[in-house]
Amino acid sequence: MRYLFLHQNFPGQFLHFVRHLVASKRNEVVFLSEPNANTIPGVRKVVYRLARPPAPDTHRTVQELEAAMLRAEAVARTAGSVKALGFSPDIIIGHHGWGELLNIRDVFPDVPLLGYYEYFYRLHGSDVDFDPEFPTDPADHPRIRAKNAINLLALQLGGHGQSPTEWQRSTYPDWAQQGIDILAEGVDLDLCRPRPAPRRSAETIGGVKIGLNEKLVTYVARDLEPYRGFHIMMRSLPDLLQGRSDVRVLVVGGDGVSYGARPAQGSWREVMLAELGSRIDPDRVHFVGRLRYPDYVRLLQRSDAHIYLTYPFVASWSLREALAVGCAVGGSDTAPVREFITDRRNGRLAPFLDPQAVARTVLEVLEDVKLAKRIRAGARKYAEAHLAMPDYLANYDALVGRMTGRR
Repeated sequence: MRYLFLHQNFPGQFLHFVRHLVASKRNEVVFLSEPNANTIPGVRKVVYRLARPPAPDTHRTVQELEAAMLRAEAVARTAGSVKALGFSPDIIIGHHGWGELLNIRDVFPDVPLLGYYEYFYRLHGSDVDFDPEFPTDPADHPRIRAKNAINLLALQLGGHGQSPTEWQRSTYPDWAQQGIDILAEGVDLDLCRPRPAPRRSAETIGGVKIGLNEKLVTYVARDLEPYRGFHIMMRSLPDLLQGRSDVRVLVVGGDGVSYGARPAQGSWREVMLAELGSRIDPDRVHFVGRLRYPDYVRLLQRSDAHIYLTYPFVASWSLREALAVGCAVGGSDTAPVREFITDRRNGRLAPFLDPQAVARTVLEVLEDVKLAKRIRAGARKYAEAHLAMPDYLANYDALVGRMTGRR
């Protein structure tokens, strides 16, 4: 089959499925993207460029929409060139979040369209009004509502949708959900697996030496920011460090911001270190930046307790990978996490906004050996039942088959 993929940051959420299609040696894959350095052997990556950036005097509530329409224009122009060169896809798969798909029907009007629906913004009951420490200015409500303009236009394109979790699909209007299938994203369970042999010596990960008998607590985020509960995790550390003298903490993540707002000055890491001061022992709490993937997996395998916190928002791949490794996860009692973790069965849950409760939960996992063993086994069992990569790819193939009438 011939596949046309669209994502402004190649390969985005389509990495594993694209690799699967190439490996079968039965498919032709063309991928349109803005410029980046990523490559996948066997994929014809075609770069598009926006004609111009959004105008600086565009009203702030529709700046994202203007960027989306500029992107849709560039994608349609580039797709037209690909079509003129003789490529006609059997299916188009893309992400609806940045507008790339909005004009693709003008180029390929009759080709089945499968769009990735990641998140529908709401003023209440999700990320926007969740954290009282960072209240949303009511004057910003029009901009947040307008963020869904791209979603709403996408829902009128007449294609079919996919979403990775039940909760993410539930953020969309009721009338739209019936046209969105759940494709639970998979994990490589052979790569992300429990430690194959017992610990026998000290280890060095991210430049930090971890003693054989030390209790390692881990926290991972792409960027260290409030959306992923970084501020709460940091405030839990004084109680955690005081509770056990053998605890060492490794924090993985960059100093940028993926979601939400930047602090007035510096990074959120600097803000929290300034707030907590001497209550954080720099000899026991280590910020290692971003790790190479093999080192990241080794970190999860060595972890004695793993903290994962998030606003009611998109669940991270790191949560899936931690479960697959069999981590003893202390997670936030928020809807995206509850979809993956059942308390005391395959993890522990604590109120997001309560740092002391987070610390108590982690200490319980470190001290109750039977509990830790049970939830570790439950985490891996859950991953094998719900996150296996072959199942994910088979479900993807089946959905494409239903849409195209072809295997």
